[in-house]
Order: sequence, then C-alpha cells, then structure tokens
Amino acid sequence: MKAVVIALGGNAILQHRETGTAKEQLANVQKAARQIAMIAGEGCAVAVTHGNGPQVGDILLKNELAKETLPPMPLDICGAESQGMIGYMLQQSLGEALRKAGIDRPVATVLTQTLVDGDDPAFTNPEKPIGPFYTQVQARRLREEKGWRMVEIPGRGYRRVVPSPRPVALVEERAIARLFSTGTIVIAAGGGGVPVVADSKGALRGVEGVVDKDLTAALLARLVGADDLLILTDVERVALNYGRPDQQEIAEMTASEARAHLAARHFPPGTMGPKIRAALNFLEAGGERATIAPLEGAYRALSGRAGTRIRP
Repeated sequence: MKAVVIALGGNAILQHRETGTAKEQLANVQKAARQIAMIAGEGCAVAVTHGNGPQVGDILLKNELAKETLPPMPLDICGAESQGMIGYMLQQSLGEALRKAGIDRPVATVLTQTLVDGDDPAFTNPEKPIGPFYTQVQARRLREEKGWRMVEIPGRGYRRVVPSPRPVALVEERAIARLFSTGTIVIAAGGGGVPVVADSKGALRGVEGVVDKDLTAALLARLVGADDLLILTDVERVALNYGRPDQQEIAEMTASEARAHLAARHFPPGTMGPKIRAALNFLEAGGERATIAPLEGAYRALSGRAGTRIRP
C-alpha cells in the first residue's frame, strides 16, 4: 500500500480576504477533505498535517483584547488550542467525505508536541512574525513590559517575531506510527507541532516559538515511511523568477536541480523556500517523490498530473 503524507497550507483552512468565521473555515476544510478522501480511495495509507498561522494570530489577538479580564495564554498553549480546533474540523469533515465515498477508514487527530533543541540558533535570532499588528507606541510598550522582539512591517505597523527552531522529533511518534499502521488516517503535527525542549532528565517544557510546518511534515513523512509527500499551497507550480515577466513554471525537477535553484535564491525563505527544503529533507531520507501543488489539484498531483514533482 502506498503511504502518503499530505501537508495542507493555510489556504486550505482560511482563504485570502476571508474574515475567518467558523463557517468559512469549515467550508474550506471540507474541500480539502474531499481531495484527501479521493486519495484514500486509491488505497493509500494517509497522514495529514496542516498550517495554523492565521488561527494562532486570531487567538493571540483575542488574548490581547481580553487581557484586562482574562489572563493571556503563552504561545505554546495557543498553538495547542489551534491544533485542537483545526484537527476537529478536519477529523469531522474527512470522516463525512469518506462516508459519502463509501470508504470505511477511521480518522484520528493526535495533538502533537515537536521536540526542538534548546541551543538552536533560532532562539538567539527570532525572525518568525506572529500575531496582530501594533502601532509604534504599542510596540515600544510590549518591548519594555514583555521583552518581546518587535519588527516593523513597512506600511502596516509592528509585529512580534519569535524563534523558528528546527524540528528534531515528534514526541508522540509511537502513537502516530501505531495508529497509522492500523490504517487510521492520522492528523498530526498541526502548525508544525507545539515546540518543546527537554531538560537533562527528559522532562518537557513548552517554549515560545513556531516550528515550520513543512519541515515537520517531512519529519512526519519519514516517521510513517511515506512514499509520497504532498505539500499543498496556493500556486499551480513552483516557478523560477516568480512574479516577474520571465517567470518559468517547473513541472518536474531533480533534488540536485532544486538545491541549485535554492542556492540561487529563486525560492524565498518566507514562502517557497521551506517547502523546497522540506521536500529535499524527505527525499534525502529515502522518500520517493515530493510534490508541491495547489489544493484543488491534490488528487491529480499524486499521479504527476498537477503541481511540481521533485524526485531524488
């Protein structure tokens, strides 16, 4: 049985210009669920992971607005909250899509902690923007009161930036692997997982940071022995010179070609770069194919009919 890990981008849950109501997000998740059910219908073993950036941003904004009434929660707990919310929507929607397709497969969400290295250089150089935008006065106050690092986003205001450490392992890996081996469609490591560090005795502690969900998807794919990694996003194909008149879409490339394009800075660190790195990590660990494709092309991408396929 072919094993597939599907990494859903933020557009699978919240589209650009949407307000983020539960109704909007559920409708988007249902579209994603139908694609996943079609892949499961081909007899594939499936694991799913997803982004959570907009949802965590909303939770942080609620914290800020209600801080005079309720105690704000730290970032790791906000991340866990978003995993539960999105996991619930995916689990319910996928269960219904499978039922309509006549496919008898259980679906389970595993709230996942991602182990990171406490000495990761990212902790001394936080660069990942999160949460709402603030005025200059608000940003100065937050620097002084909370010690947050704030950066200016030209034309929009100031945002908090946090570390984005490299994922080392999934704490719940045994539970995920066992569920996957029974044919369960596992939803895990949402938003990259909740980042935790271990002390000298192995005790875990949540940390303020965000793990890149695509890099964690590659980790999940290696854990379950996936043949294919599908990274779903909002572009038709990976492109060189993206957004320029000489833009060139790529249908297929080798890992060595992808590395060369990455070194030439065709894939920016905040957008396509992490997806290419995740694909390369997966292939270097023995994966057969990594495909970056649009959500609506997920089923076709599995057979090479959509998106950009990267092979060893």
